[in-house]
Amino acid sequence: LLFLAEGNPYTWWVGKANEKHYYWGGSGPGIQKCACGIERNCTDPKYYCNCDADYKQWRKDTGMLSYKEHLPVSQVVVGDVDRPGSEAKITVGPVRCQGDRNYWNAASFVTSSSHLHFSTFQGETSADISFYFKTSASDGVFLENLGNTDFIKLELKSATEVSFSFDVGNGPVEIVVRSPNQLNDDQWHRVNAERNVKQASLQVDQLPLEVRKAPTEGHTRLELYSQLYVGAAGGQRGFLGCIRSLRMNGVTLDLEERAKVTPGVKPGCSGHCTSYGMYCANGGKCVEKYNGYSCDCSKTAYDGPFCIKDVGAFFEEGMWLRYNFHSPGTSMKDLVSRTLLSSTDAEITVPDLSLSNEDLSFSFSTTKSPCVLLYISSYTQDFIAVLVKPTGNLQIRYSLGGTKEPYNIDVDHRNMANGQPHTVNITRNGRDIVLQLDHYSPTSYSLPTASDIQFNSPKALFLGKVIEIGKIDQDIYKYNTPGFTGCLSRVQFNQIAPLKAALRQTNTSSHVHIQGELVESNCGASPLTIPPMSAATDPWHLDSASADFPYNGQAIGDGVNRNSAIIGGVIAVVIFTILCTLVFLIRYMFRHKGTYHTNEAKGAESAESADAAIMNNDPNFTETIDESKKEWLI
Repeated sequence: LLFLAEGNPYTWWVGKANEKHYYWGGSGPGIQKCACGIERNCTDPKYYCNCDADYKQWRKDTGMLSYKEHLPVSQVVVGDVDRPGSEAKITVGPVRCQGDRNYWNAASFVTSSSHLHFSTFQGETSADISFYFKTSASDGVFLENLGNTDFIKLELKSATEVSFSFDVGNGPVEIVVRSPNQLNDDQWHRVNAERNVKQASLQVDQLPLEVRKAPTEGHTRLELYSQLYVGAAGGQRGFLGCIRSLRMNGVTLDLEERAKVTPGVKPGCSGHCTSYGMYCANGGKCVEKYNGYSCDCSKTAYDGPFCIKDVGAFFEEGMWLRYNFHSPGTSMKDLVSRTLLSSTDAEITVPDLSLSNEDLSFSFSTTKSPCVLLYISSYTQDFIAVLVKPTGNLQIRYSLGGTKEPYNIDVDHRNMANGQPHTVNITRNGRDIVLQLDHYSPTSYSLPTASDIQFNSPKALFLGKVIEIGKIDQDIYKYNTPGFTGCLSRVQFNQIAPLKAALRQTNTSSHVHIQGELVESNCGASPLTIPPMSAATDPWHLDSASADFPYNGQAIGDGVNRNSAIIGGVIAVVIFTILCTLVFLIRYMFRHKGTYHTNEAKGAESAESADAAIMNNDPNFTETIDESKKEWLI
């Protein structure tokens, strides 16, 4: 879970903002330990997760993920499971929310004279007031309650100042908190004001607490008689913006219910999307709600609360899907507005519809080639096709007229039919085409000068196989049999999502025709971001098939450390290099001195040959010369 591979762990999970996180249940961001590491009771004390001990027996790490800014969990990626004996099981429990159900009880004040009124605030000896506000105005009264001479009031005095003032009969007292940043930035800010017989205090967000001691003598009781006004009072300039979670002495005031019957005040708070709209990913549209927001994913190829869940399906051999841009009974006006096939004239006929730009994106995985991934036909001879060639390379083919042959973009630098998920993004604007594959940098191309730039009369989009009447390009015809086998997901052409229309009930589902059984699959995961480790850097690489492996019933010897082995190997290589260098230098020096030394056996002068001299000198000599007694000349 935490073992580092080139700086990053093998395993991670993806949270709310589509970011990777490397901490696990029972831990928190940046700690780099599992729950057992924090509690110091891991199976192997050398590691901070039970799973990292890599024992033969199953071990587990469990715990709650409670850092709410990162939740919910949308994806878990597990690495280091492709070696013998390595397995992993992951279980993600449900998201459970708890807390004050009135946390988002809010009201929007849309005019400077609008306000809400409640019964008199009972805070004679103690007042504890807290709330959140959001505004773009530079000043305004948050709330006020009056007596004969006594009063209590909270207001935004300027764009950087919040004031808490009151009078219990000893004269007005005012506490002001000044912020170094603008408070009218249309973001939520928290105010907490307290007053008792000893002191009063005011705090805004995480700014320092401002405290004012009460006089030792004088009045201590706050006597109020009027209604409590939230938003404005007494002809003063009212508050413009949102107030939520207003609590007074532990009681949450129901702003929403009161706002429903009050002119100039709306229940809930518009503007959640200003603060949280960025969480609607992949083109999802943020939609305001009374007590929050939601993401509209209808015009995307994604699903889920934040439009980050892939919608994908597995295609068996021979299966295909067709999305008709124009279905029977649909007016041309509806066609233009609903499919967003760029046209400004709603009265034109079908053959006159044309496109000068397209946005096409999808993800796929397959192990078979050649095949047709996607094909867009027309009522003319124009077409756009994305193919996998017999070599496994990707090809994008444009035929827009004006040239004898289609314009081909060949991506030859990698095999796309390797079973891994791959993402394809193609954008055309006139002649300019930009292609991005996986996480590689975008590459630009340009249609030939002779080529038309209008894609005339688009008719249908095919996935998996092309079943079209009329003449079809010869290569596409060959690639069409037996058809695509594998996974396709997040398919989107402009703002049309054909796979999603087939798998979810949408207003364009009637445009879809399917041959075969379409089975939803999560195969459209993000492209593999962990490159395969080389044998030199992979600590689990086996040099031969006969190598012993701990999971084959053998215990891992004590003291064996992968890092130590690597360091020892490096030291051995260095020593060997030094020895070779010394031998070379010695040979070089003796050669120039003109001397030569040999360990010649005694009796060599009278022997007929060198072999005879050795045999005469060594009575234990046998026909097989011992390797240790050979003499080497360097």
